[in-house]
Amino acid sequence: MRPYTILSCAMSIDGYIDDATGQRLILSGDRDWDHVDELRATSDAILVGANTIRADNPRLRVRSGQRRADRVAKGRPENPLRVTMTTRGLDPEAAFFADDNHVVYTDAPLSKVVEDLYGRGVRRLMVEGGSSVHTEFLAQGLADEIRLAVAPILVGDHRAPRFLNDADFGKDRMVLRGVEQVGDVAVLHLFPDPDRFWLRECIEESRKCPPSDTAFPVGAVIVDAEGQEIARGHSREFDMIGHAEENALSKVDLSDPRLRTATIYSSLEPCSTRKSRPRSCSQWIIEAAIPRMVFALREPSRFVVGEGAELLAGAGIAVVERPDLADEARAVSPLYS
Repeated sequence: MRPYTILSCAMSIDGYIDDATGQRLILSGDRDWDHVDELRATSDAILVGANTIRADNPRLRVRSGQRRADRVAKGRPENPLRVTMTTRGLDPEAAFFADDNHVVYTDAPLSKVVEDLYGRGVRRLMVEGGSSVHTEFLAQGLADEIRLAVAPILVGDHRAPRFLNDADFGKDRMVLRGVEQVGDVAVLHLFPDPDRFWLRECIEESRKCPPSDTAFPVGAVIVDAEGQEIARGHSREFDMIGHAEENALSKVDLSDPRLRTATIYSSLEPCSTRKSRPRSCSQWIIEAAIPRMVFALREPSRFVVGEGAELLAGAGIAVVERPDLADEARAVSPLYS
C-alpha cells in the first residue's frame, strides 16, 4: 500500500522550473501560492529531493494560520510531515530540520519510501520536486495526480532545470480533468495513469449502489479512444437485479462507432453466468464489440464462480486486471471480505 500522491510544480511555457542565472525565477504569484498552500494543508506529508533543500532551503509548512488551526482542530499536526531522500549529507541548519516533524531516507528505493510512509499513517502525499524526484515518481508509476501551473514565461535556456528529466514514461495519454486560470498562470489537473483514474471513477460509482445482501456493489464506465466518457452505470441503478456494465451499456446505442475502439472499466470482474437476466455482463460486452476491458477486483466466489475475464479473453477482448486497486474496490462493501 502507498499514499495517494500528487505532484505539484510550476513551470514556464517551454517546460523549465527555473533559469540558469543563479537567482530564483519567480513563476507563480500570490494566488497560485495560496492554492498550493491549500493543497499542503490537506496533505499528510510533503516530499522534496535533497537538491531542492540545498538550493532553496524550503520551509515546507502551511502558510495560512487558519489552515494550520483547522488541522489542529481535526487532531492533525499543525504542519504535514516533511520528507526527503538523499545519498549524502544535508546541512543540519536547513529549515527542513527546524523541528522533529521530518524524516530522511538514505539510499532507499522510492517504492520502499512510499510503502514506509503509508506505514507511518501518510495517506495523502504531496511531492514538490525537484526534477529528479518528479521524474522518478512518474517513471515508476507512483504518481496519482499532477498539479501543473504553467506560467506565461519563456526561459529558452537548455542549461536551466526542467520539470522532468529524460525517462521512459510510456506513451499513454494522461487524463486532463480541468484547466483553471489562477492569477496569470494556467493550472492543469492531470492524471498520469488513465486506467487507474477511470477505475477509481468506477469505485466511486459503486458507492451509489442501493444496499443488498445478495449482490456486490459495482460501478462501470465506458470511455472512448480519446479518453472521453461515453456512459457509466452502477448495480441496481434501475432495478434491484441490474448489473453495472449492463446498465452502462443500456445508455448507449450499440451501433455507436465509438464502442469499436472504446474501453469498458469496472470495479469488479464482469459476471460470466447469470440467472436473473438472459445475458451476462461479459456477453453484453462481447456483443457491444468493445475491444478492451479493465477491472480492479476478481469476482469473489461468494455467490458464483466468476470466469468473466477468461470468457472475454476467449472472445478476443484485451482484458487488463489492476490488482493494485483491488483493496480500494474491496473496501466499498463487507460482502467482498
